[in-house]
Amino acid sequence: MHDSISSQIFVIFGTVMRIKIEENIAEQIDSFKGGSIFFVEDFLDFGNSESVKKALLRLEEKKKIKRLSHGIYYKPEISKIIGELLPTIDDVAQAIARRDKARIIPTGVYAENILGLTTQVPMNPVFLTDGAARAVIIGNRKINFKKTVPKNLATKGKISTLVIQALKQIKKENIDEQSLHLILQQLKKESNENILHDAKLAPAWIRVIMLKSIENE
Repeated sequence: MHDSISSQIFVIFGTVMRIKIEENIAEQIDSFKGGSIFFVEDFLDFGNSESVKKALLRLEEKKKIKRLSHGIYYKPEISKIIGELLPTIDDVAQAIARRDKARIIPTGVYAENILGLTTQVPMNPVFLTDGAARAVIIGNRKINFKKTVPKNLATKGKISTLVIQALKQIKKENIDEQSLHLILQQLKKESNENILHDAKLAPAWIRVIMLKSIENE
């Protein structure tokens, strides 16, 4: 008899705790702006990892949130004109970097695309990082995080960092006048201080191009 009552109390207590964890998580998500990306780790103040995972699963079933990948969720953002706005690959990569307290920078074709040097959008963009090397599957795309040396992450300027990575992808022998013009125009958006700092970290031929953007100033 006592065992039966104890079991019922345990079940009731577990149900109350499950509901409370879900309510707390839902309340916090309600405070997020649309499009926000979050992880299981963001809610561990409310319960253990397994409890949080189950609560997020129930919220996903209720259409309050959507899952991007294993352990990665977002709060849907709806535009009256074009409908649901999905997080960009860069949004996801930056969110993962914040969670892992890691630095990342886009490389290769993705860096070219951000700068407007190509319309090609890579399906599997690569980011250099000082965090863990990993691949994260998002739908039919894959974000690759590649471990790199500290020097590659020591640049200061957003534009100058992208220029270095884009030029490494293009290579010296393939630079044409149109690409050079676009790069110099993009560098005008960067501060001279950042260009001077970052040029010291670039290969010699890229350094020449970067300094050319400020030589008449």
